[in-house]
Amino acid sequence: MAQKYCPREIERKWQDRWAAEHLYEVRDDDSRPKFYALTMFPYTSGDLHIGHWYAMAPSDVYARFKRMQGYNTLHPMGFDAFGLPAENAAISHGIHPYQWTMRNIENMRRQLKRIGAIYDWSREGGTCLPDYYKWTQWFFLKLYQAGLAYRAKAPVNWCSECQTVLANEQVIEDGLCERCDTPVTKKELEQWFFRITKYAEELLRYSRVDWPEHIKIMQTNWIGKSKGAEVSFWLEHEGVDQKEVRVFTTRPDTILGVTFFILAPEHPLVCQLTVPARKAEVDEYVAWCRRQTEYERVALGREKTGVFLGSYVVNPLSGERVPIWIADYVLPSYGTGAIMGVPAHDGRDLEFARKFNLPVRVVIAPVDWSGPELTEAYAGSGTMVNSGEFNGLPSEQGSEAICALLEEKGWGKRAVTYHLRDWLVSRQRYWGAPIPIIHCDKCGMVPVPEEDLPVLLPADAEFRPTGESPLKYCQSFVNSACPRCGGSARRETDTMDTFVCSSWYFLRYTSPGTKDAPFDAAKMRSWLPVDLYSGGAEHAVMHLLYARFFTKALRDMGLVDFDEPFSRLVNQGTIIYHSDKMSKSRGNVVAPDEYVAELGADAVRGYLMFIGPWELGGEWNDRGIVGVSRWLNRVWSLITTDYAGRAVDPEADKELLHLLHKTIKKVTIDLENFRFNTMLASLMEFTNYLSRVRERGVVADPLWHETIRCLLLLIAPAAPHLAEELWTTRGHPYSIHNQLWPEYDEEMASEEEITLAIQVNGKLRDKVLVPASISETEAKDLALGRDRVKAYIDGKKLNRVIYVPKRVVNIVVAPL
Repeated sequence: MAQKYCPREIERKWQDRWAAEHLYEVRDDDSRPKFYALTMFPYTSGDLHIGHWYAMAPSDVYARFKRMQGYNTLHPMGFDAFGLPAENAAISHGIHPYQWTMRNIENMRRQLKRIGAIYDWSREGGTCLPDYYKWTQWFFLKLYQAGLAYRAKAPVNWCSECQTVLANEQVIEDGLCERCDTPVTKKELEQWFFRITKYAEELLRYSRVDWPEHIKIMQTNWIGKSKGAEVSFWLEHEGVDQKEVRVFTTRPDTILGVTFFILAPEHPLVCQLTVPARKAEVDEYVAWCRRQTEYERVALGREKTGVFLGSYVVNPLSGERVPIWIADYVLPSYGTGAIMGVPAHDGRDLEFARKFNLPVRVVIAPVDWSGPELTEAYAGSGTMVNSGEFNGLPSEQGSEAICALLEEKGWGKRAVTYHLRDWLVSRQRYWGAPIPIIHCDKCGMVPVPEEDLPVLLPADAEFRPTGESPLKYCQSFVNSACPRCGGSARRETDTMDTFVCSSWYFLRYTSPGTKDAPFDAAKMRSWLPVDLYSGGAEHAVMHLLYARFFTKALRDMGLVDFDEPFSRLVNQGTIIYHSDKMSKSRGNVVAPDEYVAELGADAVRGYLMFIGPWELGGEWNDRGIVGVSRWLNRVWSLITTDYAGRAVDPEADKELLHLLHKTIKKVTIDLENFRFNTMLASLMEFTNYLSRVRERGVVADPLWHETIRCLLLLIAPAAPHLAEELWTTRGHPYSIHNQLWPEYDEEMASEEEITLAIQVNGKLRDKVLVPASISETEAKDLALGRDRVKAYIDGKKLNRVIYVPKRVVNIVVAPL
């Protein structure tokens, strides 16, 4: 009689042995081909929930699969450990961020080990540890030396609740902070930026990566490339030295339709161009705009507002004086902070013109247009009208002609612009990598010498919600000596955006023990780029874009020899619970620990794969995991019960061989394509079939035992503990996870085909090749749906359908 399956005891036993014998530690000098499989590391929030496991367990299955296919597979794990939540915990609970973070890491490491993954824990890294952020600071210095890091005063996104600056990518729908949903406002601050815009064009190229199309589209839209022209509108304003204002337009063919000119309320020329009679109204309007969020200012359907400055620019093509306005829907951070108003051909401009009774001049005529005022803005192509010498030209040809004239006269030029803005990396908080810059009154900004890295976070900083970095008030940190002149100086008190730390962590895993460099160059070259990267699609325009920029910048510095960090990217879907996305902020998380304790990690792993297509996600349901647990118990019973073979049936052997190779093929292809749910369904179906084979006892003993051996190998990536226990119980050499993946014979896996005859009232009407395994229902449905058969049965009464297995379907009909 088979012993009872006790997953809790089995899983702890094998996890302990795997760890003690360093089964999953990866050798760099292994002769097998490499495969670097990486899952986005988790933030140290304290507890892993089922949503985290959904990202990690299936990706571990794939890594195990590649390992069994003969690859030297690196599948590391670490922790994204800097960030605002730790600092908020320090303020709320009186605990130092380091203590809070390290306590969370310890708990999360324990939970991650319970998954039974093949993580090489000897390579674990944490971004908050000095031996890691020393190199984050080193990379900052390299970017600074290359002209890719700079400091500038700029309007920034400010969250009053978090009391910190946000990157554009961290402002979500409705203009809210992504972390706390507080409306984001603007604030002028000196900030550090990375010049990601230098790589805007290259970041639009995806020929070297195999990524989901929707991720590439999201990045492309975020980068926002636009082709057009930069045009100078002339200024003739007393007391203003500047003689032109430049705008970018994607429609040079509409320049002669300009009837007003708009500056962003924050534009530096606003004060100089405001006539005295308009000053009070302008000042009041500018102050009001500063209180609005960017989302509010550009929201569709919002009533247009604005104020006339009382001054004018001159259109270089027409010589017309054009009134200058300010309006909230023009933002200082996009383009030049100025636009030309073409109300006949831009919907927003038309709304503005109608609100303030400004002229609307059609310069691109739609087909069949006869001269009346347009009822709505026409943004398409057409024929140029009201455009002087360009009248009659198709608009595309007119654009080229106007661009040529602008360049000939020196009034403008063809240009390309991008929606992408430089990456704002300054954060006014403590728990981040300190920016390694010293401010000296005599020498200016001075980089910290590399030999003085890391610039350590002080242990004695006070945490107060002031909106300024706690480092600013820590004198032991701030006061420093200038590295150049030796005089008194001040350290930079901003820390870096945590996305800087995660923009290079995949490099560190290749050689985490390296002391004199961020990574060992030879080892890095042998492992990179990452072969498979998995994680959430929500990182498309932040982490994934930043990591690509970082890699390209390091390439240009000669530090890496590849263009893209992640060759292939896959995104998992979302776990739903109680009709909403599972997350701590929604209070609907499910902790894995209780399920692991009761049903085992293999059951949790299996259910997360069975719940639905990995890229789509699914609804967590307790009944579902019980079903997977029952299947694992059936596998246990099947394999621990002795097989009692009786009279051998050659046909049964043939059928089993076919289904074995068919299952190996199906599971292999499903795993290669991340179809974990259908892979598991195939294994369940095969298990049920084997249970019937065991009961009949009509297949040869050697074939039975070989089938069970292959079944365990197929199960091993998904249920590693169960597979290891049963493998050992059957006397196979330790460990199953060092075995090669079973291969299938294509001929044996292929379906035997038969010719199925289709009759109507006993007369042959059609023939069709079908798999020999076709079911009665499938055969009848196929016969009734054939076009050649329908001609004989349509409009008649269907009496019955007779199926003779593997031979014929006879459809019996009668007149209505």
